[in-house]
Amino acid sequence: MTETANQASFLTQGAYDRLKAELEQLTGPGRTEIARKIEAAREEGDLKENGGYHAAKEEQGKMEARIRQLTQLLESATIGETPPDDGVVEPGMVVTVDMFGDEETFLLGSREITDESMHVFSEKSPIGAAVNGAKVGDTVSYEAPNGKQIEVRILHTTPYDG
Repeated sequence: MTETANQASFLTQGAYDRLKAELEQLTGPGRTEIARKIEAAREEGDLKENGGYHAAKEEQGKMEARIRQLTQLLESATIGETPPDDGVVEPGMVVTVDMFGDEETFLLGSREITDESMHVFSEKSPIGAAVNGAKVGDTVSYEAPNGKQIEVRILHTTPYDG
């Protein structure tokens, strides 16, 4: 692991495998295809007025940014290591909180995990950072994007098994 543990993101094995496959596709066939598009557009002549060339270069820039993002995430991720069921909130836990009198359940982990049954909040998000390390029964607060302080009480935690 190249990052410190508090900078690592929790990923399930399935999410890790899916992201690794995406990275391999982007760095292999993806790069080959975008290079072919750029070369074909370049052969059309004047690059200043060539919409196809500029679109291909923009696509290449987005693809390279995604490659950097995936590389960093995969190098620093904690993969599928289920945390202990000890009532402490940490990445890899399903957390139930009381927020505004309603129960909200979410997974604390990388946003790259796709789970249709619940929201996923990164441990770097405002709510994720607030609950990370808290225990069942604790009340924590965080600042919402609109600047308001929001209090949440930790009701329940359980290791994610998805």
